[in-house]
This record gives sequence, C-alpha cells and structure tokens, in this order.
Amino acid sequence: MINKNFNFQNGLTFKKHTPEEISNFDRVFDIFRDILTHTSGDLEEAFNWLEMLDQEYDIFNEEYTLEDFENDLKKRGYIKEEEEPEDGNTGTGKGKNILTAKLEAALREYALDQIFGKLKKSGIGNHQTAKAGSGDERDGENRAFQYGDELSRINMTESLKNSQINNGISDLRMTEDDLVVEETRHKAQMSTVLMIDISHSMILYGEDRITPAKKVAMALVELIKRKYPKDSIDIIVFGNEAWPIKIKDLPYLKVGPYHTNTVAGLELAMDILRRKRNSNKQIFMITDGKPSCIQLPSGEFYMNSVGLDEKIVSQCLNRAAQARRLRIPITTFMIAQDPYLRQFVKAFTAENKGKAFLTGLSNLGQMIFEDYEKNRIKRI
Repeated sequence: MINKNFNFQNGLTFKKHTPEEISNFDRVFDIFRDILTHTSGDLEEAFNWLEMLDQEYDIFNEEYTLEDFENDLKKRGYIKEEEEPEDGNTGTGKGKNILTAKLEAALREYALDQIFGKLKKSGIGNHQTAKAGSGDERDGENRAFQYGDELSRINMTESLKNSQINNGISDLRMTEDDLVVEETRHKAQMSTVLMIDISHSMILYGEDRITPAKKVAMALVELIKRKYPKDSIDIIVFGNEAWPIKIKDLPYLKVGPYHTNTVAGLELAMDILRRKRNSNKQIFMITDGKPSCIQLPSGEFYMNSVGLDEKIVSQCLNRAAQARRLRIPITTFMIAQDPYLRQFVKAFTAENKGKAFLTGLSNLGQMIFEDYEKNRIKRI
C-alpha cells in the first residue's frame, strides 16, 4: 500500500558527474613534489626534469608556462631566492632558488598521502595497552562501580537502566549497587628511532631504493605529528658511520660512497632511546644490504664487502642482544631478497626477539605503517 502522505516530488536526484576542477598550479605541483623527492631537493634538476616531461607529455601550455609555475611557487612561499654576499661588498645579492620550510612540510604531506592515504587527525597518543584501569580512553566495556572510581567514568544510561530494573519505575532511586562505570585503557606514548641505510648499495644495479626510504620516513614523521603528537620520532642515517638528521633534512637525503656500519647505527639509536622517558621504545631499520663495516677501538674502519664477515656479524648480534636487554625491540625492513642476507636477518631478529619483514619497495610504506599502528611490543 502506498503511503498517502508520501511526497513524490521529494526523492533522489541524479545528475551527471562533474569532475572537480584542478588548478594549473595544483596539477603541476603534484608532479613537482614527486620529482623533488627524487632529486633530493635539487630545484634546478627538478625544473630540468619538468622541462623534459613537458616536451613529452605537454604539461605546460600558452596559458600556463614553466615560468608561471616558478613564479607561483615564489608567491605561495614554497621557494625563495637565497641571498649571498656580493663580491667585494658588504651588501647582499640574489642567489639561486632554495626550498622553504613550507615546501619541506608539503613534501612530507605528499609522502603521507601517497603511502598511507589521506588521514584525518584523531586523538592524542593512540597506542593502546592491554592493561585496563584508570586511563584516558574508554573502550566500551562496563563493570560495576568500585570505591575510588571517578564519577566522570559513570555510564549514566546503564546506571539508570539498572536502577529501573532493581527498584522499579514508580520508585525511581539510585544506589551504589546500580552504578556502572566504563572501563578505560591507558594511551601509551611511543619513542621511535628510524634508521635509514645510505650505503652505496641503495642505488646499485639501477634500482633507486633511497627515494622510497625517504618517502616512508617523511610519511611516518607526518603521521606521528598528526595522529600521535605525544609520540617522538628520531631519524638517523648510517653508512661508514651513523649520525642523526633533522626532519627538515629528509628531502635532501642522498646515498654516499659508504659501506654499511649497522653497529654504529644501532649504538646511536639505543643512545637516543636511553634518554627518552617513555617506557615504550622501538627501532625501525630500513636497509638493503648486509653489515659490511665496523669501527675498531683504534678509530680505524674494518670493512669487508664479501659475504658475511663473522667479525662484523658477531658485533651486530651483540648489539641486537643489548637492545633486547634494554627492552627495545628492533623491526628490520630488508628491501633485498638474497638468501644469505635472509640468514643474517633471521639470526639478528632471533637475538633481539624482534621482527623482520623481507619486503620490496612497493609495499615498504604500508608495512611500516601497519606495524607502527599495531604496536606489538611488550608493555612495561
């Protein structure tokens, strides 16, 4: 039967889909940010790439030229001219274009969108422990009220329901036995050190492995800043030696003519985490090669690129065990498939009781994202 009160003039309206218009600047800017990551922040090289791509794919036209795009970058505060002293004078002259902090942040945002998808900001410190109690996040579980529970945790709907069941509607009164409180879980803070291998093998055999690693680092930083602002992340790079880099330096990261001193990277990572007050700590290590270098007590470097050197491997395993004793799990993301490297990673992971992922470049970011979100570490 048709409802007589139904208004046939109101209902679903269908219309032809109109694609959202993208400005010329935004269209080119997406391409430009990707190129800029590959060129390690080299603007001149990035503009050269744009010119070559334009010749093949007609990126620009008479209405919007490469010069227009460069001017828009300046107007919007993404690039600026570097001032440098004039020869023989105390004044300043115009230098080459350089990236601004705004563009560095835009590169991190672009990496986040590429790897993890568009994420909305959520609450603070969202790593949940398995321990219930007086925390700061409700988990939907209820229990009877106990002396000492905060009144703000009382579930009034469930408590009123109990009151009606226990005392009847005609004699509505609430006693302590009727009260129900919601269980909560503590939101744990996490301190993470991300280790990035910048040894020469990261660009060997015509495969660019450093760019995906950079993108993952930028995306992870942006994810934590947005979604887990109470967490901390430190970035270190390791080649012959290891050193920390600032977040703003990530777009400019390059591979060097280095061997792989995994020991130095682990020592620096543990040193950073020792100074963190959080009880929840972890190390993420992105590497594509075997450890091939250590520094001797004399200060000299001992290097061996052939096979797995027992002297170097034993020190790596010692550091893995040291991290385990400090309750710092290490998750290794090995972007190589060599069988003998798998043997090393297996032994390293067993020594630390951590985790390892043998991954390609295409799903590296997703795996790191999922591992960070799951946060499978023992709580103290």
